[in-house]
Amino acid sequence: MAPKTKPAAMKLVRSMTFAFSLALSALAQAPNNPGRGGDGPGGMGGVQEEWKLVKQFDKDNDKRLNAAERKAAREFITNEKAAGRGPRRPGFRGRGESQEPVGLGPKVTPADVKSFPGLPLYDLQTLRTFFLEFENADWEKELADFYHTDVEVPATLTVDGKTYRDVGVHFRGASSFFTVGEGRKRSLNLSFDFVHPAQQFGGYRTMDLLNSHTDSTYLRTVLYTQIAREYIPAAKANYVRVVINGESWGIYVNSQQFNKEFVKDWFGAAQGARWKVPGSPRGRGGLSYLGENTAEYKRIYEIKTKDDPAAWASLIKLCRLLEETPTEKLIEVLTPLLDIHGALKFLALENVLINNDGYWIRSSDYNLYQDAQGRFHIIPHDANETFAYPGGPGGGPRVEGVELDTLFGADDKTKPLLNRLLAVDSLRASYLGYVRDIATKWLDWNKLGPLARQYQALIANDVKADVHKLATFEAFTRGVAEDLDERSFRGPRRSISLKKFAEQRRAFLLNHPQVKEAVAP
Repeated sequence: MAPKTKPAAMKLVRSMTFAFSLALSALAQAPNNPGRGGDGPGGMGGVQEEWKLVKQFDKDNDKRLNAAERKAAREFITNEKAAGRGPRRPGFRGRGESQEPVGLGPKVTPADVKSFPGLPLYDLQTLRTFFLEFENADWEKELADFYHTDVEVPATLTVDGKTYRDVGVHFRGASSFFTVGEGRKRSLNLSFDFVHPAQQFGGYRTMDLLNSHTDSTYLRTVLYTQIAREYIPAAKANYVRVVINGESWGIYVNSQQFNKEFVKDWFGAAQGARWKVPGSPRGRGGLSYLGENTAEYKRIYEIKTKDDPAAWASLIKLCRLLEETPTEKLIEVLTPLLDIHGALKFLALENVLINNDGYWIRSSDYNLYQDAQGRFHIIPHDANETFAYPGGPGGGPRVEGVELDTLFGADDKTKPLLNRLLAVDSLRASYLGYVRDIATKWLDWNKLGPLARQYQALIANDVKADVHKLATFEAFTRGVAEDLDERSFRGPRRSISLKKFAEQRRAFLLNHPQVKEAVAP
């Protein structure tokens, strides 16, 4: 059993975390300083521009860099950094590099694993193996050099006995990258269509392979998105085994990207505009009205489709009407522009399952989609910091355990999606009904527990053998039913077990006076 943390020690840990959060928030609100001394390309938080290198080094004009061109680009990057120029990677430099080196993982060949031709890419019962072969033995350093640039490093991918040439690979993430040292698992993005536009796997051109940063159980993203998909459009996610240049790099969470395939899966067509709202403490990405100047919104909302003035005008209109429409007219005015009940379900999921990377705490780290009819939909993004004690960058509430009030943030005018929608009596009643439904159905450990055990059993042997993982195998196994004392890039923390979270959060919510009276939809 995990040792119990004394109340005084827990207060100290929470005070340190809260102070750290305030420091992050202050830093995030400082003026951006791209290139010199900032916290990453474009400053910490908000839209961060990639370092554009392809055009500069693409000597054969094929819009990508071959081995010789990448070598020249890496030499350029090294010289620029040595001279103190060029964008710096975001975050707290030095944490990742100070980690102890690790050994080599097990050797694995295609003959050692099963193939699953014909089964869906995101089947939750399937553990595929992705074999990546890079041209360079120092592929890891190369990917790190090109982090947050427009350079893709090509690799050959073999999966289910089929080979895919020229798959583009790059490291992705923010804290999940800059707090992870060399030799440890970093998140990957794969682009099957990097060179060959028609190349895809299982109907998908791109995918994210996540390192389960801050989640030693590997379960939170998969469980959160599975629950979310019962209510709103959300990513599919399952597990894959990754082997790089013959060496096993263990288990990754295979998460669907928010792209054309996602939109087509959920809405039947790929038309429309998409935005990512990058994670940032107090990120101002809560759909506040910032005036009519598009430039103000481009600092916060990263458009992923064509940079169309009409799309920006629609986003600005939504923000203006959300913030300025009288409460009694809000439903009538917003209905043509916003999937209101989808937004309420999104907010209920974040609150019930306590997403510390979400809208309720950061006003950021989610996605927006405007469909072909002009209606906006709110789509979840990160889910690795869910099923957790509330808190983190962005300033969280001071509560006991998981007793985050179901209406937390409803009086915060910087979060108009919460503040304005829940000011309407009928919408608040619907929101509370969604809260009750999620808590009743999905925080029942008799339902959630078997899923957790099933998914961990699928990947346990690989996690145990993985020398590149970010937490111990003991934390992986115990984190389902026992609290853990852990360290993260934010400092010491007490990680609540999934079982304890489900049981205590469910009991709190279903005994909440307003939730008890709510009518589940």
